[in-house]
Amino acid sequence: MNTTFDESIGLNTSHTIRNVIRYLTVHLKEFDLTPEQWTVLKRLAANDGISQKTLAELADKDQPTVTRILDILERKNLISKKKNVDDRRSFLIHITEKGKNVQQELTPFIEDVFENQILKGIPEEKLEVYKEVLQLINQNMRDRTD
Repeated sequence: MNTTFDESIGLNTSHTIRNVIRYLTVHLKEFDLTPEQWTVLKRLAANDGISQKTLAELADKDQPTVTRILDILERKNLISKKKNVDDRRSFLIHITEKGKNVQQELTPFIEDVFENQILKGIPEEKLEVYKEVLQLINQNMRDRTD
């Protein structure tokens, strides 16, 4: 029986993404963060003091989703919002000391989860091919939508 690309690539990709997110959700629970919150916090740590729009682009999330995540991160005292003096309609987002501490603690933890659990037993050369293929797929889709 021949499987279609929709099943062999599309379904497997979707299934893998859901499994990784579910797995990370369980492991991030002890830090009181979700994978989405972690993604935003990590991008902000590397680009402190940026606009919400820029942060949304860097985190590859839509603006309403980032707004919701930022509200949660602000309640947890991991980020702060300050008026943008150059554009009074927008805010600049800053990571707090507590946010920096969480990010610094979580980065090696997440790397360990990926290296020793999610990617365990997969040779480096296969991971390189996997990353190259993902980049090509994403480029193909960008070329079609731009």
